[in-house]
Amino acid sequence: MTLTPNAQIDWDEQGRPRSQAFDDVYFATGSGLDETRHVFLKQNDLDQRFSALAAGERLVIGETGFGTGLNFLCAWQLFSQCAVADARLHFISVEKFPLTHSDLQRALALWPELKAFADPLLEHYVAVHEGFQRLVFDGGRVTLTLLIGDVLDMLPQLDGQIDAWFLDGFAPAKNPEMWTPELFSELARLAAPNSTISTFTSTGWVRRALNAAGFKMRRTPGIGHKWEVLRGVFVGWPEAVDKPLAAKPWFARPTAQFAQRKALVIGAGLAGCATAGSLAARGWQVSLLERRSDLAQEASGNPQGILYLKLSAHGTALSQLIVSGFGHTRRLLERLQRGVDWDDCGVLQLAFDAKEAERQAQLAQAFAPQLLQLMDQDTAQACAGIALASGGLFYPEGGWVHPPTLCRVQATHPNIQLLVHHDVVELRRNGEQWQAWDGERLLDEAPVVVLAGAAEVKRFPASAELPLKRIRGQITRLAQTSASAALRTVVCAEGYVAPARLGEHTLGASFNFKSDDLTPTTEDHLDNLQLLQEISTDLVERLGADQLPPEDLLGFAGFRCTSNDYLPIVGPLADREAFIEAYAVLGKDARQVPEVSCPWLEGLYVNSGHGSRGLITAPLSGELLAAWLDNEPLPLPRSVAEACHPNRFALRALIRGKL
Repeated sequence: MTLTPNAQIDWDEQGRPRSQAFDDVYFATGSGLDETRHVFLKQNDLDQRFSALAAGERLVIGETGFGTGLNFLCAWQLFSQCAVADARLHFISVEKFPLTHSDLQRALALWPELKAFADPLLEHYVAVHEGFQRLVFDGGRVTLTLLIGDVLDMLPQLDGQIDAWFLDGFAPAKNPEMWTPELFSELARLAAPNSTISTFTSTGWVRRALNAAGFKMRRTPGIGHKWEVLRGVFVGWPEAVDKPLAAKPWFARPTAQFAQRKALVIGAGLAGCATAGSLAARGWQVSLLERRSDLAQEASGNPQGILYLKLSAHGTALSQLIVSGFGHTRRLLERLQRGVDWDDCGVLQLAFDAKEAERQAQLAQAFAPQLLQLMDQDTAQACAGIALASGGLFYPEGGWVHPPTLCRVQATHPNIQLLVHHDVVELRRNGEQWQAWDGERLLDEAPVVVLAGAAEVKRFPASAELPLKRIRGQITRLAQTSASAALRTVVCAEGYVAPARLGEHTLGASFNFKSDDLTPTTEDHLDNLQLLQEISTDLVERLGADQLPPEDLLGFAGFRCTSNDYLPIVGPLADREAFIEAYAVLGKDARQVPEVSCPWLEGLYVNSGHGSRGLITAPLSGELLAAWLDNEPLPLPRSVAEACHPNRFALRALIRGKL
């Protein structure tokens, strides 16, 4: 991992920001709005293009250099003025040095006419860390995906097509490392047919390099002190240059187009509700089928779930997913009631042994202090409000969530119909429709089905071979005391304890691979109390936990569902037998890429295997699954999406000769 620092800014006498690193302004003196509108909106013909969007259509804008967000806000403002209500704007922007929240707020205060758009941006501009960060506005009508990092690290990870490029950033003379043929090739790789592009510079070598990359560029009159600017259109990949490698067929996007935008989502826990919400925001009609009497009745029914980031210092796919998913969930929580539905009280992971202390030291070197901070024992105790046996790693933006509330918020949309007591035991294909049956009763049908019922997805033949396992977990509920009210942050060791919600602390959680009984047991309550003892003997005394009759303890048990590589399983499903036959040659030579289309099970998708990280991974996985279905730019690096893909297991088995 590389640390991504925030922008270092100087402010001139008029209160305008200037980058210390590049000794350059963020926008033109006195005419920033006019320049943005002329250079980027007008040269990409966005007023006409927004006006021409039909209901359900979208336009994707890509940008190099988010800066203060001025271009995004102006594009959003124009979109709101020109586009029909059911059209969507997807804006993707790269930023190596993101502004702090306070600097962004100060910069945007210069543009009061954008306040209606700047305020939502500022509200959601939290937990913006390295990697892909998704921000959703206006009920899903406008999506901003920030790629935090160096442009030549970020854009090669992007999977999607861009309809209009804003080639922005600091001037070529100030930031030559960005204005390179390598960057322009990435813009061309991502360009949709007839994609447009514009930039504030008219420098000859920039125009020639863009032409060489496949754009047809021309100079056009500028504005203010800029006599000329550049605009162009993508005419095709240069014949003399090797084309970028296509996605391998087993990870390529299914090409099916669905005449009816209706989906059945089976399972109304975190994964199912997130999937339903993401699809509904895109105009899909969703039937959310739940076998219980309400949503979030199983593992997602925990009274307090923890936003806990178990990371690796080595930039693994799981770590990238966790950082991106954490940011997305944190922004979703801004809609909820703090103190009842969630609390950003922070999470303190204790360095309970030498191995854990070493791991934490490595993480502190790999991630920015805005995400995590090492604390010695005295600092950790002051932060937590109780006595602790050690210091640890503090996540200041973490905290706890009431998962049922998060589920309900995501599932509350006019396009979603929650159908309880609907236990889908069989899926049948009938023409272009999937039918969900409960014995002899047809529950519903649609061209798309998403299996989101945790380990229950294995009941269906198409997903029966996915390596999912259930792990029973039990939490213990402890009544808050006047002394335990001192606890100010979530504290974790092998278990966790959270500050009280509605007068109760949540303590947990046990791991049991063998039990199928969800009745809370005294044995697991005692195990949880032992976990609390390891966290803080002081808190044990404050709660009087060592005096409580074990048989009187109350709790909740549910099944976590995890895969054998601890990554969730998100994406389209293939016909397993046909897959094995189509790609059998991989068993002899894993380097081959047979030109055989993947035998997809048209319209069948899965979102499962989130384990104990569902609060962090499930909401963003809903966005990922919707992007697969709607052929949108993916909200995660392509490599991470592939690491979560259902086909990974059959592919590995073939390569290892186990099929």
